[in-house]
Amino acid sequence: MVIRDQRRLKLRVVFAGTPEFSVPCLEACRASGADVVAVYTQPDRPAGRGRKLTPSPVKHAAVAAGIAVEQPESLKSEDARATLAAYAPDLMVVVAYGLILPRKVLAIPRLGCWNVHASLLPRWRGAAPIQRAILAGDAESGVDLMQMEAGLDTGPVLLERRTPITHEDTGGSLHDRLSALGADVLAEGLARVMAGETLEPRGQPDEGVTYAHKLDKAEAKLDFSRPAIELERQVRAFDPWPVAEGEINGETLRVWAARAIEGSGVPGSVLNVGRDGIDIACGEGALRVTSLQRAGGKRITAADYLNAMKTRGA
Repeated sequence: MVIRDQRRLKLRVVFAGTPEFSVPCLEACRASGADVVAVYTQPDRPAGRGRKLTPSPVKHAAVAAGIAVEQPESLKSEDARATLAAYAPDLMVVVAYGLILPRKVLAIPRLGCWNVHASLLPRWRGAAPIQRAILAGDAESGVDLMQMEAGLDTGPVLLERRTPITHEDTGGSLHDRLSALGADVLAEGLARVMAGETLEPRGQPDEGVTYAHKLDKAEAKLDFSRPAIELERQVRAFDPWPVAEGEINGETLRVWAARAIEGSGVPGSVLNVGRDGIDIACGEGALRVTSLQRAGGKRITAADYLNAMKTRGA
């Protein structure tokens, strides 16, 4: 740790982010005392049944705060770089922005670009580190404040926060916890730099690099020939999106909650039904489904589903 001086520095910050995950980090930038001179976010995209152009959560937050918003399709053009340079940023903070920052863009801010990344690097570089960590059965996750460089999530780590992954965690719950931790670690980094401190970068090791591929809806299909514990993790990881689904007693259902239990039988066969859930045989063990959804219906408990089936005489 190197201390340059004790005077509080004023930073001009450009923030780049798009989804809800990024919003607490934007608020942390504002609360730090830094001057957030602009927010970069993805262009408005069609959403909903009407396919109406919809602004990102980060744009909503920026507009509400009265911050200038930029929404380029790309940062590769000279015009895009000139617009960014005109804001004269000391630092660019990037949190789930969704666009690649070319080398020439990384060089524009005086202090370079920071990224808040939702994994303990080099574990899970890439687009979907939260869900991949749950799918793999990782015992912990966290957020890294990283100094960005040209490679994909390869830059040195400045600060880190860790959190255990519990057996109850879903993609949604871990997302929310890491979002809050990201804002916390970013706030610390900004406070220390504005206090005159130089953060010491820690290079990432070459071992343990894993790529977190973007989620695909095709991955939601439950294969009951696999071990039950893997399917339990699949159900948890894909809540709230894309939501696991499987064929149960001849009907394709979305599975919102399930847990691995002991049991044996022909994979995919129903072993038992009751108030506690629907037990389905897997390649190893059994999966007890406790919350599900029929096509066109609402999410309900397995008990309510069974009662409805009895009413229909099924």
